[in-house]
Amino acid sequence: MFDELSQRFEDAVKGLRGQATISDSNVDGALKEVRRALLEADVSLPVVKDFVEEVRRKAIGAEVVRGVSPDQKFIQLVHEQLVETMGGANAPLAAAGQTGKPSVILMAGLQGAGKTTATAKLGLHLKEQGRRALLVGADVYRPAAIEQLRTLGGQIGVEVFSLGTEATPEAIAAAGIERAKTEGFDTVLVDTAGRLQIDPAMMEEMVRIREACQPDEVLLVVDSMIGQEAADLTRAFHAQVGITGAVLTKLDGDSRGGAALSIRKVSGAPIKFIGTGEKVEALQPFHPERMASRILGMGDVLTLVEKATKEVELADVAKMQQKLQEASFDFSDFLQQMRLIKRMGSLGGLMKMIPGMNKIDDGMLKQGEQQLKKIEAMIGSMTESERRQPELLASQPSRRRRIAAGSGHAPVDVDKVLADFQKMRGFMQQMTRGVGMPGLPGMGGGFPGMGGFPGMGGAAPMGGGRSQAPIRPAKPPKKRKGFGQL
Repeated sequence: MFDELSQRFEDAVKGLRGQATISDSNVDGALKEVRRALLEADVSLPVVKDFVEEVRRKAIGAEVVRGVSPDQKFIQLVHEQLVETMGGANAPLAAAGQTGKPSVILMAGLQGAGKTTATAKLGLHLKEQGRRALLVGADVYRPAAIEQLRTLGGQIGVEVFSLGTEATPEAIAAAGIERAKTEGFDTVLVDTAGRLQIDPAMMEEMVRIREACQPDEVLLVVDSMIGQEAADLTRAFHAQVGITGAVLTKLDGDSRGGAALSIRKVSGAPIKFIGTGEKVEALQPFHPERMASRILGMGDVLTLVEKATKEVELADVAKMQQKLQEASFDFSDFLQQMRLIKRMGSLGGLMKMIPGMNKIDDGMLKQGEQQLKKIEAMIGSMTESERRQPELLASQPSRRRRIAAGSGHAPVDVDKVLADFQKMRGFMQQMTRGVGMPGLPGMGGGFPGMGGFPGMGGAAPMGGGRSQAPIRPAKPPKKRKGFGQL
């Protein structure tokens, strides 16, 4: 999403490299590039003007300490201003209801922004936080909106309440809150109808619903693809309904990211969550500092760690580490790791969270994802014993030919995957034993998805289906003398 914006910011800094200080003369060029970058990212014009002037004010006369170059100082100032523009810190939801009264969250926005899906995603997020949420379907206009909410609620195990399409939205919301009180729900999420555009009837209805349920939160669901219109939408809803926060959806699409920089500045209300995919699990709390780092190409390691922690059990980590040390890592383990990556999100999305990986070409990332699918198909054509003992495949060409036919690929592709897999096992064994990072054909630079997984590097094929020597576990590295033994 922020690839083009990140590149623009990098171009802005180039003019400051080699300079001794930040001055009026050399900062002008950098700020022009920053202004152009923000405008092309669909950031609201007033927000762009304020941003650039604030960075200029902080940059002129900024003290550059020894060891920090002017371009590094400029990046620091831009990062700080990005964080400030987007809200400074994560803004949590209102706490769960106390003394028998549930916390009420009203979801608002235009049609097509993803309100119903966002409502379900938020319900799952609250469930994972230990809260008991009730989803209330109050969209009586869009065909099958209530049924969609029921379906999503069933998928995530969160109860859904509605009175159908005959009752008024405010009556449904009030009845849902009463249901939550009597049955012990601590949070109510009210999904309301949207319109193709803002109109008086829509706003009047939202005001009536708000008066009927007296919400603790009014979250505006904003499609990040609408660009500069996000500012006008936010301003209109906040003026007439009063919002307490926003949910920014479709950040995994082709949006330029400007909405993330405009919403807080325009309304004063923070972005509380971002949607990063179609899956119901693809909702993240919004952290301005992390987003600023991603915009500047610095990655987002904290979010990556949180994703991994959510999906991985500590016992599985210990078990996998032992297998790597013993070089007994097999195709079943590899398949498990690929499925873990899928649960965490797209390979491209995960790579962009790692510092320095933002420069990887999108075409290469897509090629890596396609290659993972091909490998998964090959593993799916293996028997259980073949997955556990890759040596069987190396010694018996007929097995490799059967796997190739079953997965729809050529025998040479299966041979290549086997060759790379063995090299990877030896490499991983050396890494876990602290033997450094030797040069290794087929590792493609050493990061998962391009060359760190079998079949994606430059290792030579095993011979197009001819019999080969069995794959053997990598030999333990020779002991090296320590400094005290030299």
